[in-house]
Amino acid sequence: MRSVAINVGANTNEPGFRGPVFPDGSFEYIPIPESEPTAEPVPTYADLDLETDVSAVADRPVHFDPEFPEAGGDRYTYGDEHGVKAGPLSELSAGDYLFFYATLSTVGEGAVWAPPEWGAYVVGHFCLARDAVTGEGYRELSAEEQAVFDSNAHVKRESVDARVLVLGDPAASQLYETVVPLSTPDGGTEANHLVTDLSSDSGKGPWWRRPMRFDEAGTERLLALATAPPASAAGETGE
Repeated sequence: MRSVAINVGANTNEPGFRGPVFPDGSFEYIPIPESEPTAEPVPTYADLDLETDVSAVADRPVHFDPEFPEAGGDRYTYGDEHGVKAGPLSELSAGDYLFFYATLSTVGEGAVWAPPEWGAYVVGHFCLARDAVTGEGYRELSAEEQAVFDSNAHVKRESVDARVLVLGDPAASQLYETVVPLSTPDGGTEANHLVTDLSSDSGKGPWWRRPMRFDEAGTERLLALATAPPASAAGETGE
């Protein structure tokens, strides 16, 4: 068993703001905007059930990827057209894990585990229901096999452009109720123990934008923290 963690969700580039994380560790998963023409209508920011003020982008369609049923999706699917993510993801097999982390803005006070302005946090994971499918592999699937990806944002585009597609096992995949911190309380750019000791990343430079690989022990530790209070991850760093 192994895993990869990748950055997803709204950020200061697109659509211009991050999702929030609250003092109790809860958060809002906000997708990035859809940047390509789609073959069928997709939700706009106004269609999402959010507390965050999205009035500035209310009419923009969203690229709802990763897709989580807890947030209104049909299945647990993810696709990516960029080689930097598609490469490591295409190596994952059934039973491996894909973790999703997002940069979130700190809202409210009193969370000693949260950086003062923003931080990087794991917000959900998929346990792969089948081996990751490359773009070429998808085109070779039968219509019935392709249908399990129909709800994915890349498949809804006028041209399916994903270099990799991932399907999560619904019995072992989830959007978390509370976050798992990857940043220290000192600041969003400071990586904690989960990054520097357990992942393939050094935690130097813009680590919060890069894919990270975890071995079996690292994967098991992340899974254990998925239902733990956010302070549990912060406590491992001595913070």
